[in-house]
Amino acid sequence: MAHVAILGSDPKALINFRSDLIQEIVSFGHKVTAIAAPASAEQLQQIEALCYFYSYPVQRNGLNPLRDIQTLLALQKLFHEIKPDIVLAYTIKPIIWGGIAAYMMDVPRFYVLIEGLGYAFQDGALSRKLTGMLAAMLYRISLRKADKVIFLNPDNRKFFLINKIIPSVKAEVIDGIGLDIDWYAPTTLPEGVPVFLCIARLLGEKGLREYAQAAYIVKQRYPDAAFRLLGSADPSPDGIQPDEVQRWQDRGTVEYLGETSDVRPFIAACHVYVLPSYHEGMPRSVLEAMSIGRPILTTDASGCRETVIQGENGFLVPVRDVNALAERMIWFIEHRDQWQLMGQASRRIAEERFDVRKINEQLLSIMFNKQL
Repeated sequence: MAHVAILGSDPKALINFRSDLIQEIVSFGHKVTAIAAPASAEQLQQIEALCYFYSYPVQRNGLNPLRDIQTLLALQKLFHEIKPDIVLAYTIKPIIWGGIAAYMMDVPRFYVLIEGLGYAFQDGALSRKLTGMLAAMLYRISLRKADKVIFLNPDNRKFFLINKIIPSVKAEVIDGIGLDIDWYAPTTLPEGVPVFLCIARLLGEKGLREYAQAAYIVKQRYPDAAFRLLGSADPSPDGIQPDEVQRWQDRGTVEYLGETSDVRPFIAACHVYVLPSYHEGMPRSVLEAMSIGRPILTTDASGCRETVIQGENGFLVPVRDVNALAERMIWFIEHRDQWQLMGQASRRIAEERFDVRKINEQLLSIMFNKQL
């Protein structure tokens, strides 16, 4: 029996996105310890129903050397205490500081799941370029002793290889993050005016400004069409401020729905799911909408392009192209007869490629060298 530590940062994300993986590992007789930032009483109860839990101090956004050193020292101490045989880390801070701590504490096996490149590696001002260079350097250090680095799409793998962050022998690609397709069961398309939905944290790189601009264009021609936005605020430098979202609402362009712990009723109430993101590892919200049986309109960007067969379950448009986005929205409004066919195709693709049971099988075969 192996002792597996799953290292993340957000306890809420750990519950929402790692529960199936934890249950799968436990079912094979292994011990699992989840590690994340301090959890609420309710979150702690949910995690401890699955496995053991330890918290550690981690600042999920920004660069603060003193706090990052505190994170590293805490992980060193924790690894020394619990003595895991395997560590699986995901998101940038747990990967970097967890990788260094695992090396210093002689953790036998260290695996990494790269869910996306993130803000630091996108084109932008000099400050962002410098942040990206620093992040790449820290990745090289932390991944030096990693057994495997697992990507959700081939574009992210290519980026790490081109920038010589890891050698190709360490790189693996799986078919995304995985989704409980039984939980996200298909629903009948609602009646009424066309409803477009976007679910995303309030970040510029999610393409929300393009979404609002395209909605404004479409509503000049089809004023009854509804454009909804669901998602939480984000403190990162790329965060969109509440007053900007309020202006979209005041203009009658976008209806902001706030945030929720269950996206299913919101997806069920829409006809077309839209995510105009600049980049993704694998967009979970798109997979959720596919599983529920909705056509997809997203960008020809890393991660996003893996979710759409052009013209079959939806469409890809160029990143940041407001006019192309608006044109496809209008196409959907004018081709209502295609919604159900495309939604059925989305569900079929979700079943074939993104079922969490298949994804976990791929992931665990890498971590355990196909021996569970």
